[in-house]
Amino acid sequence: MPVSLDRGNCEERGIHPEALEKARQAMPDGVQMARASRLLKAVSDPSRLRILAALAATELCVCDLAALIGISESAVSHQLRLLREERLVTFRKEGRMAYYRLMDHHVTELIRSALNHAQELD
Repeated sequence: MPVSLDRGNCEERGIHPEALEKARQAMPDGVQMARASRLLKAVSDPSRLRILAALAATELCVCDLAALIGISESAVSHQLRLLREERLVTFRKEGRMAYYRLMDHHVTELIRSALNHAQELD
């Protein structure tokens, strides 16, 4: 039996004022929405997501990330710069080495949740 593509459409049209008001009150403001959109855009790149997934396990330097991800140190540095700009990663210096880690538990949860969700789709 073929699956209907419009199964999610309403059979009757109508507005539900209480539901609309509840959704309207829960809607973030434009600044929050723009920030969240930029954050999700930063996470959507496969190389950056692989870097974030690695950093969810432990802090790593650029050399380690390049070896793990399989891209050049220059490419890793470029991706880390973008991730720092979106406040997804931070680093600490130890001598001449910089060790990167996820910014906070929110980023860790975001990455783990996204990867868990993707795994459940299999």
